[in-house]
Amino acid sequence: MPSKSVPSAHILVVDDEPEIRNLIKEILEDEGYEVTLAESGEAARQARRERRPDLILLDIWMEDIDGISLLREWQQAGGLPCPVIVMSGHGTIETAVEATRLGAYDFIEKPISLAKLLITVERALQAARLASENRELRGLSDIAPEPIGHSQVMSTLREQARRVAQHDTHVLITGEPGAGKRTLAHYIHSLSPRAQGKFVEVPIGSLQQSGSLKELFGSEEDGELHYGRLEEANGGTLYLDDIAEMDEQTQQRLLSVLETRTFTRIGGTSPVHVDLRIIAATRHDLERDFVPEKFREDLFYHLNVVPLHVPRLAEHIEDVPELLNYYVDYFVTRENLPYRHFSVAAQNRLRNYDWPGNVRELKNLVQRLLILGTTDEITLEEVEASLSTTPAASGGGAPPLGEIPSDLPLREAREQFERAYLQHQLRAVGGSVGRLAKKVGMERTHLYRKLKALGIDVRKGAESG
Repeated sequence: MPSKSVPSAHILVVDDEPEIRNLIKEILEDEGYEVTLAESGEAARQARRERRPDLILLDIWMEDIDGISLLREWQQAGGLPCPVIVMSGHGTIETAVEATRLGAYDFIEKPISLAKLLITVERALQAARLASENRELRGLSDIAPEPIGHSQVMSTLREQARRVAQHDTHVLITGEPGAGKRTLAHYIHSLSPRAQGKFVEVPIGSLQQSGSLKELFGSEEDGELHYGRLEEANGGTLYLDDIAEMDEQTQQRLLSVLETRTFTRIGGTSPVHVDLRIIAATRHDLERDFVPEKFREDLFYHLNVVPLHVPRLAEHIEDVPELLNYYVDYFVTRENLPYRHFSVAAQNRLRNYDWPGNVRELKNLVQRLLILGTTDEITLEEVEASLSTTPAASGGGAPPLGEIPSDLPLREAREQFERAYLQHQLRAVGGSVGRLAKKVGMERTHLYRKLKALGIDVRKGAESG
């Protein structure tokens, strides 16, 4: 597939006066926007079903339904999908207040000043972009800007990623839990022509099977329209974490998206067009262990256009000092922890450690040492003590099984045991929450609640990194 830039903003103009509709359309298209017109409330409903708008210009007075009622309908059906600018030739302060209360971004009076219209549209889209970017940054705040390390293997991986980023192909990333698959995926997105679009993450392993279709594809049920993650990622990148966990029905629907670039929402009838890149990640060798019994062979080959492998930390152990320095600075800057430096002996010990939990384990170790330390230097003794209680590939800080202190209150001891036990079993099943539920005999929904209550991050502890 050729490289592709991010689509321009899509604006839905709802007005029952043809001259106004067409004038606004002409002005907006001259500015580079994509415009869809709707002459009534019902036409607006249909236009929203066909394509998710980035902004709506909504007239108040129409024959079939007034704009305020339509605004209220959308708000009650799950919230406004984008900024809405209300327009009226007979506006009152009460109308403007009501529109704002229902979530409208702004109110413009007719006859419309085209200069004011363009400024308001630009500001509304900019505000929406900033809000989206802030949400994305909060979600990605724990990701390094690029795979860290100047070893030959990491330099080669970054170079591969830079080349792949310029081509709009789907990517399959493999690697152990905690090795840095999520970091690599975002690095590719940030260097691609789609960098101005969204990077939308879907941790497949944490989706309830019954809800995975709605989460990905959206739904149209009982008059309510819900946009899924595919539409959210339109123009950008969809990152499917732990793709091996995807159920058969979802696999089939995803394959159709890759083949046709269209899909139908759950309960819907009209095809929805999308333009996005998919980056999938897994800790497994899909071709060897899953295809074709558990994972569709045709879907595998669609995703495996460009395979990339993130090595274990033990395979680029010379990068440990650089990683230690990066995460010390990270926690000092992000969490205001006191600065400490690793002694030469401590660094040498960590260069000779096997790192079963990979980069995530190193990051957790640095955080723990900064929190617990009282001197400027991190000594070899501190590192040895910390390694002796490090749960290898987990995201938490429970001691190993069999080492729960006997002098703890019963509740705290039970929580520590449950945390260590579930982390141990999660590693034993390769991070699959579905298989963990079967192994420990717990219903999946209850298990997710238990993992959350114990502070075990399924996404981090089970897969990504």
